[in-house]
Amino acid sequence: MWTRGLKAAAFGVAALSAGALAAQDLTQVTFVQPSPSAINSFPVFVAIGEGYFADEGLEVRVESINGSGAVLQALAAGQAEFGRPGPGPVLAARSRGVDAVFIYNVAARTNFGIVVEEGSDFQTPADLKGTVVGTGTADGAEVGFARNVLSGSGLTEGEDFTFLTVGDGGPATAAFSRGDISAYAASTADAAILNQRGVKVRDITPSEFARFFGNGLATMGETIRERPELVEAFGRAFARGHAFALDDANRETVLAHLKAGNPQEGEDADFASALFTAVRSKTFPIDPSQGLGYQPPEVWEEWQAAQVANGEMAAPLDDLSAAFTNAFVPAWNAGIN
Repeated sequence: MWTRGLKAAAFGVAALSAGALAAQDLTQVTFVQPSPSAINSFPVFVAIGEGYFADEGLEVRVESINGSGAVLQALAAGQAEFGRPGPGPVLAARSRGVDAVFIYNVAARTNFGIVVEEGSDFQTPADLKGTVVGTGTADGAEVGFARNVLSGSGLTEGEDFTFLTVGDGGPATAAFSRGDISAYAASTADAAILNQRGVKVRDITPSEFARFFGNGLATMGETIRERPELVEAFGRAFARGHAFALDDANRETVLAHLKAGNPQEGEDADFASALFTAVRSKTFPIDPSQGLGYQPPEVWEEWQAAQVANGEMAAPLDDLSAAFTNAFVPAWNAGIN
C-alpha cells in the first residue's frame, strides 16, 4: 500500500460525492477533464466513490471537455474550480496572462508518446520527416509533448512534418487505416484503444522524454489566494483517492468506481482493467520520499525550455515558479490514511 464559458461536452459526466451529508450542506465544486475517460482522472472518481470529497464537505461535479486548452479556458472563465491540463498548455496559457497554477503532479512519468503502426519502417522520430502526425485535439497536452519530441529530433513543424487533428479512439483508428497519418501523438489510453481496435502500434519516443511529466491538477492563482481552504480540502481528498487506487488490494473497488464514472468505458471489464493498469503505472512518484503530487522544479525548467524552443512560447516566463506550487503537497500526503 502507498503510505506516503465552456459547457460540458456531450460526453460530460456528472458525479455526486457519496456521504451522509445532504447535498445542500456541501460546497459545490466543478472539476473539468480534457477527455471523457474516468480512468485517466481516476483519483477524482475514486475520491468521489469512497466519499473522500464528502468528508471534506464538497460535492464534486465532473465535466468532460476537449483538451487542455479548453480546460484552462473553463478555469479562467470561472466555470470550474479545478481541472486536469498538461504542463505545456499551462505554461503557454501563463505566457498569455492566464494565472493558472499546477498544484499536483498526477502523471509523474510522461503519459504521452509518439506511436506508429507496428509493421511500419519508422524507428525514431527523425524518421517521420515528410509525414503527417495525428493528434487527438488541436491544442491538448499531447500536441505540446509531440512538438518537444519532434523538434528535439531536428524536425521543424510545417517544413518537416505537419499535425492533423483526428480525434481519439475510433477516429484515430480510421485515420491510420486510411493512411491520413503516419504517426499519432498518443496518451497511454489512446495507445491501448488503438491496439484494442486492431491497429497495433509501438512507441518510438526516445527514453529521455519520460521525465516530461504529464497532466496534473490545476487551479487559478486567485483560488489559491482567496480560497486556500478549498484548495486544501479538494487536494486532500484527491490525494486520498490517488493513494487508495495505488493499493492493489483495492483494485476491484477502484474499477467499480471508474465504471460508475463512465459506464461506457467500463463495459469491457478486461480492457478497462488493462487500461487502468497502464494509466496508474505512470502515476507512481519517481521519488517516493517527496510524496504523491510533487513537481520537480528542474523538469518545469525543461518543459519551459522545450516550449520556447518549439515556438509554443515566445520567451521564458518572468517567474516560472509562479506556474506551479508544491506548498500543499506535504499536508496532502500527511492526510493519506
